Amino acid sequence: MVVYSGEPGVNCTASAPKGLVEGMNDFLEQLQITFRRDPTNYRPRINKHLSVKDREQKELGQYFVLED
Repeated sequence: MVVYSGEPGVNCTASAPKGLVEGMNDFLEQLQITFRRDPTNYRPRINKHLSVKDREQKELGQYFVLED
């Protein structure tokens, strides 16, 4: 996965290729969104902004969690 950062069309930088989890963590950190895996059906779900799980994952730097 290649993650782009910067201002589109003005100044943008591409990262070196990364694995799925590391790339998604970098991308979601830019958006300030955290994902968790639903325990019932195992689908990725977006955490509510500033929920307990959202704050916990942001403190740990884990914006994309595939396993519990």
